[in-house]
Amino acid sequence: MARGARLRPVRVWLYLVAALIVLMVVVGGAIRLTESGLSITEWKPVTGMIPPLGDAAWQSEFAKYQQIPQYIQINRGMSLEEFKYIFWWEWGHRLLGRLIGFAFLLPFLFFLWRGLIDRALGWKLGGLFVLGGLQGAIGWWMVASGLVGRTDVSQYRLATHLTTACLILAATVAVALSLKPPAVVRPVPARLRRGAALLLALVVLQIFLGGLVAGLDAGLSHTTWPLIDGHFIPPLGDLLIQQPAWRNFFENVLTVQFDHRMVAYALWVAALLHAIAARGVPGAGGRAALLFGLVTLQAALGIATLVHQVPIDLALTHQFGATVVLITATAHLVRLRQGDAAARRRQAFA
Repeated sequence: MARGARLRPVRVWLYLVAALIVLMVVVGGAIRLTESGLSITEWKPVTGMIPPLGDAAWQSEFAKYQQIPQYIQINRGMSLEEFKYIFWWEWGHRLLGRLIGFAFLLPFLFFLWRGLIDRALGWKLGGLFVLGGLQGAIGWWMVASGLVGRTDVSQYRLATHLTTACLILAATVAVALSLKPPAVVRPVPARLRRGAALLLALVVLQIFLGGLVAGLDAGLSHTTWPLIDGHFIPPLGDLLIQQPAWRNFFENVLTVQFDHRMVAYALWVAALLHAIAARGVPGAGGRAALLFGLVTLQAALGIATLVHQVPIDLALTHQFGATVVLITATAHLVRLRQGDAAARRRQAFA
């Protein structure tokens, strides 16, 4: 049996894991928009799977929440029922993270036992599992930043948490794709492969900037387009008002939103030029055109989300769109490299 067919169950499993990660990213967006992320003030990786049982347990959880700045400064007077609403969002998010861990580990062990995973693939999959555990720790590190001295989580940590999740998603998809030979085997110009790599890098950067925007609630400020604060490019004095200057790129709401817009424009132009360059290249042309279409749609969703002041349905659709663009950019780059490498191997043995 060919290796691609033999490893089909492994590929399907990894695609299902990737789908769960996408769901996790979208639910994470809902956590932010409903301001639910600080409702559980302790990290209990094992016992935390069990929600409060009975009135006494609920009162105990609520009492813990009442000690943090978010309740004291923003939600004072919140009822127990209102607390339960935000608690269930955060509890569901954490439970989903645990389920992803089990959905990865148990099939991984089964496929190892069946001999479907060789040493090289085993190291890759083991690395993904370690990254998943690290992501859980980063999630708590993020939550902990909002329990003392502030009413929300650090935008630095939120952006790190989101970007790490997306890197794990991209790596999972890349490993799954590597288990099936490419449909098109032909040399690919280096500039086309470099262009695909640049697009993927821009997508990851844009996701990181989106995390900063979310962390600062920057989408609720300067809600006009194409102008921002009355300018296409705001005055430098407004963009770099904080000292030292580097802090503006992470803490100045105007600068962070401006950067997010500018990288979006750069990504759109790069995707357009790449699609033009890939025309006529079997396989690559279609994927590049699809990627450009998705980037365009994602930009439109971002604009709509901004001008409508971040309604939850549009915001979550925009976050979901980011994962779709990321997956498509990853698949495009992997297939380009696979097809080129296979063609060169064929030529070497011809």
